[in-house]
Amino acid sequence: MKLLHNKQVAVVGAGPGGLTLARLLQMRGADVTVLERDSSRDARNQGSTLDLHSDAGLAALEAAGLMDAFRANYRPGADSLLIQDGQARVLHVDESSHGLSFERPEIDRGPLRDLLIESLRSGTVVWDRKLEGVTEDGSRVRLHFAGEETFEADLVIAADGANSRLRPHVTPIRPTYSGVTIFEGNIADAAADLPHFVQRLSGGYRAILAVGGEKSLAMGTKGDGSAAFYCGFKVPEAWSKEPHADLSSAAGRVKWFHETYPGWSEFYDPLFQHTDKLTPRPQYYCSFDQRWIAKQNMTLIGDAAHVMPPYAGEGVNMAMLDPLVLATELSSDQWDSTQEAIAAYEREMFSRTSDVARTTMENTEMFHSPDAGSRLVALFQQFETERQAISATQVLES
Repeated sequence: MKLLHNKQVAVVGAGPGGLTLARLLQMRGADVTVLERDSSRDARNQGSTLDLHSDAGLAALEAAGLMDAFRANYRPGADSLLIQDGQARVLHVDESSHGLSFERPEIDRGPLRDLLIESLRSGTVVWDRKLEGVTEDGSRVRLHFAGEETFEADLVIAADGANSRLRPHVTPIRPTYSGVTIFEGNIADAAADLPHFVQRLSGGYRAILAVGGEKSLAMGTKGDGSAAFYCGFKVPEAWSKEPHADLSSAAGRVKWFHETYPGWSEFYDPLFQHTDKLTPRPQYYCSFDQRWIAKQNMTLIGDAAHVMPPYAGEGVNMAMLDPLVLATELSSDQWDSTQEAIAAYEREMFSRTSDVARTTMENTEMFHSPDAGSRLVALFQQFETERQAISATQVLES
């Protein structure tokens, strides 16, 4: 840890990536502070269920010594889903965990955040810090927050998401709009407000993925009894900033849904009736060949480094694998400077996320194609064939 000896490290953003990095660096003796814009730990809903992959998110938790905490909080069997069309007809049943153990287990975002926070030293996370500016004085960085709060550090890691305020201080390369915008909604009590969904999911399935007419709609339940849904549709980049029909009332939201998703079944109406709002989230991605010259005092992880749409389930996994690679390089004795260590991390990150981003954009196109239903069914059937082959191999080897 010679590179971080007597150095102050600032991580901007208390999402899975930032918190994982803080944990891994503290295990190596580093002085780390996480600065988060949320006003408190419970300031907002933490979003959907996440599936963690054995070679990414789970590998990071294993290195962080948090697998026991993960096992106490994950949702066994929650990685299965139903694929439907716009008329609510079931096209395919996917049981991802069938026949396998702990392949891509799922955990709600809230419990994952909580177990990571609990693993940190008291006071590590400083809340209500909205970043407004950055100045560099030699090798040190001064972070300027709303309310005239400041924080100085020797090394700053941006984990502040897709709209990172720090990214422009590392690279002028800007993410590109994918052509798809997502509307996010949340329902507090799925059992009371979504009885048709709950009944359809009573076989133990956690989620429904519907596609049709070049549009998608994904809905999933969470361990606390709530549900989240995400509508994906093709619109110009500026669409989310333009005035639209009334979305503040249940009737207005249902009307918008049927105008935007023509021909789709009323089966989906309760989602729009019972969410309190629809939050627009334009989807961006970083170029597959992005590169920049490493800095000595600043780098990026997670969406700040390589934002991508959610259609391959890789975002959180890359966001948690980044800290594992970065912490390893920063604690390695082979580098003489933090710039060399950061450069090594960024080389690996560029190579790894390039392939992931390419696959993600291929999936984004598939989910919103005219023949999305048949293509998705074929893809999941291929996955099932591969899982059965793996399962058979495991039986033979045992």
